[in-house]
Amino acid sequence: MSHLRSSRPTLLLVLALTVLWGCPSDDPKPVEQLFSDVQFDLTVPPETPVDAEIFLQGPTATFGGTDGRGLELVYQGGRQFSLKARLPKGTAFTYAVRMTAPTPQVALDAQGAPEADHTVTVSENEERVALTVERFGAEGGQTGASTVFIVQVPDITPVGAKVWLSGNQPELGNWNGAEVELYPAVDNAYAGTVTFAAGTGLEFKVTRGSWETVEKSDTGAEVANHTFTTGGGFERVPVVVKGWADLTTPPPPPPLTGDVRYLRNVVPQDATLKPRDVIIWLPPGYDTDATRRYPVLYMHDGQNLMDDSTAFAGEWNVDETAQALVESGQVEPLIIVGVYNTSDRIAEYTPVPFPPEYPNAGRADVYSQFLIQELKPRIDTEFRTKPEAEFTGLAGSSLGGLVSMSLGLKHPDVFTRLGVVSPSVWWADREIVSQVNALTTKPALRIWEDIGTNEGSGEEAETVADALALRDALVAKGWVLDDDLKYTVVEGGQHNEAAWSARFGDILRFLYPVKK
Repeated sequence: MSHLRSSRPTLLLVLALTVLWGCPSDDPKPVEQLFSDVQFDLTVPPETPVDAEIFLQGPTATFGGTDGRGLELVYQGGRQFSLKARLPKGTAFTYAVRMTAPTPQVALDAQGAPEADHTVTVSENEERVALTVERFGAEGGQTGASTVFIVQVPDITPVGAKVWLSGNQPELGNWNGAEVELYPAVDNAYAGTVTFAAGTGLEFKVTRGSWETVEKSDTGAEVANHTFTTGGGFERVPVVVKGWADLTTPPPPPPLTGDVRYLRNVVPQDATLKPRDVIIWLPPGYDTDATRRYPVLYMHDGQNLMDDSTAFAGEWNVDETAQALVESGQVEPLIIVGVYNTSDRIAEYTPVPFPPEYPNAGRADVYSQFLIQELKPRIDTEFRTKPEAEFTGLAGSSLGGLVSMSLGLKHPDVFTRLGVVSPSVWWADREIVSQVNALTTKPALRIWEDIGTNEGSGEEAETVADALALRDALVAKGWVLDDDLKYTVVEGGQHNEAAWSARFGDILRFLYPVKK
């Protein structure tokens, strides 16, 4: 009997486990993502015009169809063009790289024959495709003689300058000072193509139109003629200009508007963060009333905000816009602090890692500790600020918009006014939307969010859809549109400083309205 009693609990346990094993789980099965977000990165030849319009074109509707323009790549600087497209998984797509402007050209191989079409089939949720074009040329190919001059000019060269070659051959003008006009090319170069017979000995110099503007050394001394002997095929001739006869010092940068000051080479306590400059715009009348204190807006990518000489691709005109709006009484007088980025921008502006493409990303928390524990106390000490959270904002674009949203959610005791401009909601499969969805209480944040319809490199609906997903998540948590949440879709808006500059005034009006 004792044996039977001891085995009964075991039997009951087995029966219970059997029942549980047969019960279906309440947890939903993960939904397989049918599409892949594909990043196409194209390296172009050095003679590519800086205003080139380059597309991926193919026979399917996805790549534009037989009569469509295709998917446009956007110039990223250097020799890089890129686009992000959403492709269905498991489908093979054939496409070619084509330039449609300033002249129609196709991609050629090293021998000058039209490049074979590319094929892509994707299987992962996120993929990257790297492409390189050896050169562009006519539809039927290009096998004859062609000498391409690639000229790098010094920083003192005036913006929009015309650059010429002059040399010892008739094609080079027989030293007349200006014969072959070069066009602006990628990577801050000038380029031009001339045809010579094989074995032609070239001697030439670079000018800006006359011998009074001929190239010189960086100290203003004479330089020897450039020489090259042609081989009769396709060949590139690289040239580096160090200075100009009529320019001995760099042209002065355009003046900044208002009272602009700097904190130079600010060194974070965390040794993994690089030193950086900080630019500070002070409102009109700051020095006339020594008792008044001001709200503060902190902004990322500080070198792109006010100073065209430090901007990557044009500035936001923050100083001019803020000066005009404060003086006209349209926004509350405020202090604007621009924090320069570093080569670790992606790492510092991303809340979570996103492997394998970005193995060093996800260091926004470290960056935020520098902002909150080091930079903000210094600004509050050295300038007359209103340091409380209700007067302090944070703004940025792209990844800067993403990190502004994330840090505002994590630190509403520090930042309560957020400028979320063209945010990279796509990062880590919309992790920022998950961050909003995880809120248990709604923090007191006043949020501007916007997006342009032309920010997606041919996939406009994707970026607008991402921004809309963030907006809807905020509304679901209690933010009220046109009250403490302003959401704007800019028709035709692009992903660049010019577009952000155009709407910066509206951002300031919403985040820092004049008190009635």
